Amino acid sequence: MKKSIYVFIILLLIFDFALAQGISSSELVNNAKLYDGEAVTYKGEVIGDVMTRGDFAWVNLHDGVNAIGIWVPLTLTKEIVYTGSYKAKGDIIEVSGIFNRACSKHGGDLDLHAQTLRKTDSGKFVRERLNPSKVSQVLILLGVLFSVWILTLFLRK
Repeated sequence: MKKSIYVFIILLLIFDFALAQGISSSELVNNAKLYDGEAVTYKGEVIGDVMTRGDFAWVNLHDGVNAIGIWVPLTLTKEIVYTGSYKAKGDIIEVSGIFNRACSKHGGDLDLHAQTLRKTDSGKFVRERLNPSKVSQVLILLGVLFSVWILTLFLRK
C-alpha cells in the first residue's frame, strides 16, 4: 500500500513538472528581483520586427498583458515566420533562458537571454472586414455633406 502511494506521488510530481506553464510577464515584472539571473520559461506572441544584431536578434514577446524583449541567437529565429501587427497575428513561441532585471550588456534594460526557442503555434495574416453599420453611417454622412454643399452653392447665387 505504501509503495503504491509513493509511486502515485512520484507520478503526480512528474506530470506536474511536465504540465508546468511558463512565467507570465506580470510575474516577471512585479518580482524582477526574485527572478534576476534565474532560468525562466516565457511564452507569447512575436510582435514587431525581428531586429538582427550580428549573430543575435531582438524579438519582442507579448503574452497578452506586457511585452518583454528577448535576446536570442539568430539561428533560433529561423522558425519565426509571422510577426504581430495590424495585418497579422504573430507566431506564438516559448523561450527558455536567463532573465535579467537590469541587463548590463543592454543598457540596464529588463530582458531575457534565450537559450532555446520553440514555436508552439503559427501566426497568420488577418483580413480586416468592413462593419456594415459603419459603412451605412459613412454613406449617410456623405449624403448630408453633399446636400449641405449643394445648398450653399444655391444660396450664394
